[in-house]
Amino acid sequence: MPSRLLTTDGGDAPVRALVDSGAWIALVRAKDQHHEAADRLFRLAIRQHTRLFTTNLIVAEVHRFILFHMGSQPASLVLDRINASPLLSVEFTTAAHHRKARQWLARFPDQRLTYTDAMSFAVMEANRCTTAMGFDHDFEAAGFSLWRP
Repeated sequence: MPSRLLTTDGGDAPVRALVDSGAWIALVRAKDQHHEAADRLFRLAIRQHTRLFTTNLIVAEVHRFILFHMGSQPASLVLDRINASPLLSVEFTTAAHHRKARQWLARFPDQRLTYTDAMSFAVMEANRCTTAMGFDHDFEAAGFSLWRP
């Protein structure tokens, strides 16, 4: 898969995209360096009916981050909003994803690739999704596209 960066000026959006933890965190934290970009991407996804999905591991990562940096109420609110979104599905990882994630980790032994990212790659691969909404360059290193404003 060739690595590419999908950029948009408000035009085209991908049909389907995985939402990585960095996009969620940037959306929630107004002081995050990527907050405005995340807000633009989510608004564009809504306008263009982009099918968004995330994984239960990403949700866990986001919840933990928000809990320890913003408190229990914002962390709970993030979970409520993720659950309530009609444009988002949460993909629960499986043993097959785990096996694939181990292969992804083995493919990049010299990089600090997290298990959550490797599981995201496995889920994206299984869903034939080539685009992630986020700010983590590991997706590009693995050959996926990052969707950016």
